[in-house]
Amino acid sequence: MPKFNLMSYIMPPEDKMFFTLFQDSAEICKESAKLYNEVLETKLTDEKKECVLKYRKKGKLSYKTVLKQLNKSFITPIEREDIQYIAVQLNKINKKIVKACLNLEVYHLTEYTPEMKEQALTLLNATEQMGEIIKKFKKVSDVDDITKSNIAMKELETHGDEVHLKAMRELFSGKFDALDVIKLRDMYKEIENALDACFNVSDTILNVVLKQS
Repeated sequence: MPKFNLMSYIMPPEDKMFFTLFQDSAEICKESAKLYNEVLETKLTDEKKECVLKYRKKGKLSYKTVLKQLNKSFITPIEREDIQYIAVQLNKINKKIVKACLNLEVYHLTEYTPEMKEQALTLLNATEQMGEIIKKFKKVSDVDDITKSNIAMKELETHGDEVHLKAMRELFSGKFDALDVIKLRDMYKEIENALDACFNVSDTILNVVLKQS
């Protein structure tokens, strides 16, 4: 049975909008990850590049909206530093995905490694899982439910680490020239950082719920 959470009853309705803003940011991250995954299955067209730039703009606006609301809110539903940290991580996820998409053109990459594609799919799954965790956070789900979701997110992050390690082994196997090594290493690192940020959001939410339970 969900635990009674006094915080959900004493907070003014307008201050609950942080949860909605987090949800909006998470949705942007998911759409960016979905687009990146699609690009690696096809190619970066002008149309897809336009979408990437749109998500960059939307992500930046969403982040600024959270900070603006935080600055004018006297009472917040969770600690202010937690709100800021979650907002920063959500913004980081979107920025890393957008940068990876655009770097495909900058680095003149037209062929994508199996590890790039596996990373992209893992990231898409992570952003979807993150969105579900934030929905549960907004609804004040019980600790056990969010803990299970956090464990699922940890499994995705661990799989992402394994993919990244496999990619690095392949990259430094001698099959690639020096310039391609630099390009691909940067690509792998951007997505690895985005995956880490997904887990950071999940872990922070769990810690917040544990503090309030």
